[in-house]
Amino acid sequence: MGAGPLAGLRVLEIASLAPAPFGCMLLADLGADIIRVERTGTPTALVGPGGPIDRNRRSISVDLKDPAGVAAVLRMAREADVLVEGFRPGVAERLGIGPEAAMGANPKLIYARMTGWGQDGPLAARAGHDINYVSIAGALEPLGRAGERPHAAINLLADFAGGGTFMALGILAAVYERERSGVGQVVDAAMVDGASTLMTFVHAMHAAGRWSEDRGTNLLDGGAPFYETYETADGQYMALGSIEPQFFAELLRGLGIEDDGAQMDPATWPGRVETFRDAFLTKTRDEWTAIFGDTDACVTPVLSPWEAHLHPHNIARGSFVEIDGVVQPAPAPRFSRTPSSTPVAMDDGGRDPAATLASWGLGPDEVSELLGSAAVS
Repeated sequence: MGAGPLAGLRVLEIASLAPAPFGCMLLADLGADIIRVERTGTPTALVGPGGPIDRNRRSISVDLKDPAGVAAVLRMAREADVLVEGFRPGVAERLGIGPEAAMGANPKLIYARMTGWGQDGPLAARAGHDINYVSIAGALEPLGRAGERPHAAINLLADFAGGGTFMALGILAAVYERERSGVGQVVDAAMVDGASTLMTFVHAMHAAGRWSEDRGTNLLDGGAPFYETYETADGQYMALGSIEPQFFAELLRGLGIEDDGAQMDPATWPGRVETFRDAFLTKTRDEWTAIFGDTDACVTPVLSPWEAHLHPHNIARGSFVEIDGVVQPAPAPRFSRTPSSTPVAMDDGGRDPAATLASWGLGPDEVSELLGSAAVS
């Protein structure tokens, strides 16, 4: 549908909540041709909001309780490279569109399953959300201030980083392997697995004796005064990442503070936090941004999601785009020879189920029969 390194890759997406649609968005942004199958009669509470995460797709509606609707999905699976579903384990099988049925229709199909707990294990059939998956993955407990309770990182770590992104990675790995074997396979993408993998660096730091088990006391979790956020005179915030000695020196220079040579001594950190806190309260965010803008102090303004697109660096790189009045992140990463096209809204130019079905090789009689029934619309 679009341009990019995945142009020509056909993905059949069974509509679901955020993680799988986000993974499909990543594929679509890179050029994959994706048709979303919306389930006829699905309550609005069970689908996510439309907009950025749904971009670069076409859609049809299918009644999966109707055998004709199930047959339509399996017919389209014959033309697909990838099928993505986000049901609890066993639901796709009960509907008649599980791996055995879909891969029976197309042995080369990559069948991606996006769940929280995975396809097996004692919690596989249980409900859950991002905060639950990161809690048992060991990715929630370290988040928070010293002496305070852990806090959720929105729903970034399991839903999107550990879920949708790892699903997309698994799909691409399976597509690559298929080039050699000629055979498809099932990708079991579990958010709890992805969230656990995101903690690999912390496990390495802990094993090396460089990560305390006390929350909020480490180099990268808010314990160090030079890797922290500080309020400014106008109630905004600055972010510090001045870890290396030369960067720390530039931070002190910008703040007008003498270097006591004890940067990495945790005993000095509480006092240093107070010193930095008082210093940053003397100027506004914009004033501090100007002071540190041309330095390597690793000091940057904390921008909200609604103002990030206004930062000069993001403007210069075209890191955000506007689609139908909604500002949103542009496709990433960048490619030198096969760049992605500018995203468009789902069903851009109007929803046309007949054209959508025909674009995947369904003949006129098949399209007419499917649309003539109540199973597909």
